[in-house]
Amino acid sequence: MDTIKIIDTNANTILEYGVCGYKNIKREGYPEKIDWVKKRFLEGMKIKILYSEKDGTQGMIEYIPGEYCWRPVEARGYMFIHCIFVGFKRAYKGKGYGSLLVDECVKDAKREKMYGVAVVTRKGAFMADKHLFVKKCFEVVDTMPPDFELLVKKFNSKAPVPKFKKNVEKKLIQYSKGLTIIRADQCPYSVKNVREIIATAKNKYGIKPKIIEFENSREAQNSPCAFGTFCILYKGRIIAYHPISNTRFINIMEKELKGR
Repeated sequence: MDTIKIIDTNANTILEYGVCGYKNIKREGYPEKIDWVKKRFLEGMKIKILYSEKDGTQGMIEYIPGEYCWRPVEARGYMFIHCIFVGFKRAYKGKGYGSLLVDECVKDAKREKMYGVAVVTRKGAFMADKHLFVKKCFEVVDTMPPDFELLVKKFNSKAPVPKFKKNVEKKLIQYSKGLTIIRADQCPYSVKNVREIIATAKNKYGIKPKIIEFENSREAQNSPCAFGTFCILYKGRIIAYHPISNTRFINIMEKELKGR
């Protein structure tokens, strides 16, 4: 019978279990993520691994005290979930393991006497669906275009409520010219894709994109996009709200250049 464990990693053990599905230190994006993780551990971040003795790592949750979150959210005093994933193999999906990982975060937040736990959700790729959190008594407290939602589980009804940082229109003004790609090492999947997108932008469309690399949580908290650590803007408008492939970038740009 398979034994499932939840393992609390640290800077010394993270390489043993991997992160975001990666264990190969040579894989593009992985060294950058590991360096990023080791710095975040010093800020109180936790990465807990869902580990199967039979199949190894089968899920993870990454969370950090709200003042250090890498999303444009004001959540000081809360624990903030960056990402959660279960089921590198399909057999581990739908078994309640996601709830177990959320419970770990809730327990740590209570242990550290925080106000509660917060998370940003969205339908589709790269972000958890809100239904996992609604089942754990999280409530939607704020929204951000086009369809991001901020959910919170409060331990104290009198605690301040987290919210998205607004003034998006004002932030977009600074990206009104050309193509801008914003990324950070919080998401390792963007390294290879951004390299390919840069080449396509130059060779296919004659555009030299401006690349902005967020180096700390303060910069990410002022992102124009709720995803925080990735977006692509063209002429002052967001055209990609989360990491995308080079093929998807081409499809988007073709529509943009044809006037949508």
